[in-house]
Amino acid sequence: MRPVDPPIESVAALAQRLAVLLAAGVAPHTAWTYLDEAGADAAGANGADTAGTAAARGRWHPRRLPLWNGRDDPARVAELNALALRAASRAAARGGNIAEALRDAVTGEASHAAPVTPSGRRAAAAWLALAAAWAVAGEAGAPLAATLRGLAATFRDQARLERDLAAALAGPRATARLVGAMPVIGVLFGALLGFDTVGTLFGTVPGLICLALGGALTLAGAGWSRALVRRAAGAHDDGLMLELTSIAMSGGMSTERARALAEGAARRFMIQNAAGTRAIDGVLALSRRAGVPAVELLRSEATQARLRSRSAGEQRAAGLAVTLMIPLGLCVLPAFMLVGVLPLLIAVLSSTLGTF
Repeated sequence: MRPVDPPIESVAALAQRLAVLLAAGVAPHTAWTYLDEAGADAAGANGADTAGTAAARGRWHPRRLPLWNGRDDPARVAELNALALRAASRAAARGGNIAEALRDAVTGEASHAAPVTPSGRRAAAAWLALAAAWAVAGEAGAPLAATLRGLAATFRDQARLERDLAAALAGPRATARLVGAMPVIGVLFGALLGFDTVGTLFGTVPGLICLALGGALTLAGAGWSRALVRRAAGAHDDGLMLELTSIAMSGGMSTERARALAEGAARRFMIQNAAGTRAIDGVLALSRRAGVPAVELLRSEATQARLRSRSAGEQRAAGLAVTLMIPLGLCVLPAFMLVGVLPLLIAVLSSTLGTF
């Protein structure tokens, strides 16, 4: 089975295409229209009449189909991208606010849906980051192509981290599935040998105790594993606050106005990055002492923040393959012994003692 790309990968591709179009001199509203039409053509080529294709064709209604269903379904990810592209294209065509249209398309639909997956939330956050950068550039009168390229690189780094985490999880997950199937095999094996393992497991007090303890350990192991994966995914410092401030300053704004604009955009588009705010203070202090423009320093610091975040994520993903063995050894394997082995031993002993 072909691995499914992380949802944020498609947002990275769209951001990169948008950057290329803008750098080539295509007008912003025309660029969004081109991307929207390209998405509609791709959806039509796949032959799927989903909410994504309906959105691309202008027939989508927000209550027709929920966007998220709690799993990383590629069709659902395509719907998110189609909705965002269509909203931006329509806003550009009528001279509206593209950034606000993107935000409303993402957050407005997600608010009516079931809880989303972590990967889905990261894809939605990527669209909000793109919208924030677009809003700041529009208000400051700054070029956006370079920033979009940086955002695309950030999104690709996050997608790479998701792949690393999935690869680290593959081995322990396959082992857990195998061990999880072994109790059933053990019970059936005992039944084939003539022992009443099913009756022992469900019809005796020791069997019910084993079943309860085994189920509790299985649930504990699953929860422990999920917590380890969430911790390994961690917070991703994409340097976005640094980028937003540099965009505002590259448009000719003063330091105070640029910071106020970036912080306002962060609030409007639900971006939280306290580390980025602290980094801005240090960069601006260095710029004042050295008497050099702060724009390039901010961009350099944003790039460095992304590199540090990627390196830390790779280290966490590498360690995850080892740490996931802990719940496997302490929870899953004992659960197998309780459900798959002890009932068989109890049935054997009961049958043996019953012959005397």
